Amino acid sequence: MSIRRLPSHLVNRIAAGEVVERPASALKELVENAIDSGASRIAVALSEGGLTRIEVVDDGCGMSPEDMTLALERHATSKLPDEAIESVVTLGFRGEALPSIASVARLTLESRPRGADGWSRVVDNGDVVREGPAALPPGTRVLVEELFARVPARRKFLRSARSEYAACLDAVKRLAMARPDIAFTVDHDGRRVLATLQAEDRPGRVAALVDRQLADNSVAIDLVRDGVTLGGVAGLPTFHRGVADHQYLFVNGRPVKDRLLIGAIRGAYAEMMPRDRHAVVALFLDVPGGEVDVNVHPAKTEVRFRDPAMIRGMIVSGLRRALDAAGHRVAHRAAPDALAMWRHGDLPHTSAPISDAYASTSANIHAVYEPRPTFFAPPPQARAEPAYAQPSPTSDFPLGVARGQVAKTYIVAEADDGLIIVDQHAAHERLVLERMRAALIGGRVATQALLLPEVVELDEPACDRLEVRIAELAEFGLELERFGPRAILVRATPALLGQADPTGLVTDLADELAAYDEALSLKERLDAVAGTMACHGSVRAGRILSVTEMNALLREMEATPHSGQCNHGRPTWVKLSSSDLEKLFGRK
Repeated sequence: MSIRRLPSHLVNRIAAGEVVERPASALKELVENAIDSGASRIAVALSEGGLTRIEVVDDGCGMSPEDMTLALERHATSKLPDEAIESVVTLGFRGEALPSIASVARLTLESRPRGADGWSRVVDNGDVVREGPAALPPGTRVLVEELFARVPARRKFLRSARSEYAACLDAVKRLAMARPDIAFTVDHDGRRVLATLQAEDRPGRVAALVDRQLADNSVAIDLVRDGVTLGGVAGLPTFHRGVADHQYLFVNGRPVKDRLLIGAIRGAYAEMMPRDRHAVVALFLDVPGGEVDVNVHPAKTEVRFRDPAMIRGMIVSGLRRALDAAGHRVAHRAAPDALAMWRHGDLPHTSAPISDAYASTSANIHAVYEPRPTFFAPPPQARAEPAYAQPSPTSDFPLGVARGQVAKTYIVAEADDGLIIVDQHAAHERLVLERMRAALIGGRVATQALLLPEVVELDEPACDRLEVRIAELAEFGLELERFGPRAILVRATPALLGQADPTGLVTDLADELAAYDEALSLKERLDAVAGTMACHGSVRAGRILSVTEMNALLREMEATPHSGQCNHGRPTWVKLSSSDLEKLFGRK
């Protein structure tokens, strides 16, 4: 078969296949054009998820009739004043979006520059069918109807209207997140589904688009290095989601999806949340034009960095620094649910009137409170300690002052603005891990030699895995030695762990290495080992603590980074505010 030139309408359809994959991609191109026009307000209207109708209206600079004609030609753009494509600062610049969309749909383009008349041009699947004057305010209106109606091979691969609507809404959210100075509205089938204010601050815009509770459960990111600026909002480790759909990444104001950036986020949150959970973040990178290539993908959703290692390290250190500064903070999202689970106290019904018992005199008052199996349950067992010193004011400490212990597991503390409940095991687990990490930075963890070495029997593969890591484990203060084909000899344990159970510790470490050894980097493996050791060295649930011990634990939590979540990502403390308590008792 001889080589031939393709007709223009087929060229446009091929380009449409690269740029216009679905309604969301067409909408993304149109909204980007509206942003680049200098608009301060952008209104989007959809029907059936964009399958039958997409409308984008802006108040930008508008276009003359001559510019509108050029805009509908391939590779015609106003966004490249010269040939320096690497220095482009606009969102779009390829000059393919409008002609590509017009080749697979009915496109109506109306525009009016300020101080001039409006003009309209209608293109139906590549053919100009009408043009003439149009009445509209300054700006541009683009209407796309019946996308892929004449391309059934593409139409049948589109998803349901509900799925396409979700993709469209996500595309607008990402662009709105990058430009808090622009007001956005989205209507779907006549119903307003999104509205943002103009000139919002970045954290406020991110929280409004992602989750209102993010504003109170996040930290701000601000880092500058080698001309690169990193900003944004990062959710606390306990404010996580089951999927990674709530990780928003922007490079020079452009929403992107990049494996490097996603991997950096995962690394920054390592050992601070469960492995099957994902952080909620919105990161904004401003990189000099010569350090990033934004033209590696037709839809410009991927980028390539000149120095990817520096970018990854910057993201990890920026997130870590912000999360470290958060200290003992923990996400508080469950207050309404927790309040609903509390029940008002009702005394059990008894067959005898209680007033008869209170008629007793002081001489037989003790008889009233003797156990009566017929009417009363056994009295609760409680303990009290003499106060040798006046308790400190609750206002001096963020986590309050310990008032008692519940179920030998939870510390109850009174803060200046409410009631705090601490999981003693989860909290101490994090404290031990941070002590171990600090010791590793200083060299290696101190060891505690066992009086008699303990033999731990395991299967041969488990022993092999531990033997390979003997040198690494020694840095943590755990001294092991191979003792035959199916046993490991434990000579010393980390001093930080106190009276740890060597058998349980070594068995759990073997399981961790079996599950994650090959998949994790050395740094991640060491963090996993430290987390497992910290779990074995922490205060267990079921241990009775004195008030002094409880307060010491609270004070150390306040001074330790990441103490708001344990090594597995669960919260270490929860809070009932004073207003929550008042609601429980009907005072508010």
